[in-house]
Amino acid sequence: MDMLDRHAGTILDVGCGAGANAALIRRDKPTAKIYGITMSSEEARVAGIHFDRVWVCDVEERFPEQLSKFRFDAIIFSHVLEHLRDPAGVVAAATELLKHDGCMLIAVPNVVNWRQRFKLLRGEFQYERDGTMDETHLRFFTFFTADQYLFAQVPQIDCVEKRADGSVPLWVLRRYLFPRRLSAALDRVGVRLWPNLFGSQVLLKGRKRGAENLSNITPNGTRLMTG
Repeated sequence: MDMLDRHAGTILDVGCGAGANAALIRRDKPTAKIYGITMSSEEARVAGIHFDRVWVCDVEERFPEQLSKFRFDAIIFSHVLEHLRDPAGVVAAATELLKHDGCMLIAVPNVVNWRQRFKLLRGEFQYERDGTMDETHLRFFTFFTADQYLFAQVPQIDCVEKRADGSVPLWVLRRYLFPRRLSAALDRVGVRLWPNLFGSQVLLKGRKRGAENLSNITPNGTRLMTG
C-alpha cells in the first residue's frame, strides 16, 4: 500500500476479498472513497464494513454498469490477475475507469522464485491449495515479464515502478544466528539485486498518461515524434 499515491481519494479494489487492503487504506486515508469488486457474495458481506460499496460480479464478463459513472484515482489488482483467463484484457477494461494521471497497482506471484526453482530441480511440479502454485492460477508471471504482458493492451499506461518482494534463503542463520534486522537487510539487498530469483511477488505501478499526453499516441500504441 506504500505504492499508493498520497492524494488518491477514490480507489477501486478489484478482487477485494474480505477487505484486507481496504482496512489498511482506511487507517491512512480515513476520508477516502473505497469501492470493491468480488465474485463472492459472502466475501462482499464481510468486506462491506471497509468499503463505501462492494459489487459482486465476474470482471472477465463485464465490470458493473454503475461504474461507468466513476473515474478512480487508483485501481488495485492484488493477487487476482493470475486467476483470470485474460488478465491483460481485464487491465485494459479497468483502464477506462482510471482518471488521467491515476495509478494502477498490481501484485502477482513470481513463478520462478528460488523456492519454485528448487522444487523443479527436485522434479516436483504440482498444484497446491494456495501459494504460487495455487490450483486456481491460470496465468504465470516473472519479474521480467509481468509488466510486458499485463500492460500490453494499454499503451496509455506507463509502468513507473516495478519491484519485487521476497526473501533470501538464510534457513538456520535466520532462525538462530542472525538478528532480525540483519536478516531483513539481507532480504532487501538480495531482492533488489536479483528480483527474479528472490522475489516471491512482483509489484507494479502503472500511471495513465494525462489527456495532454495522449494526442501523439497512434492506434498501435507507438508515440509520434514531434519537434
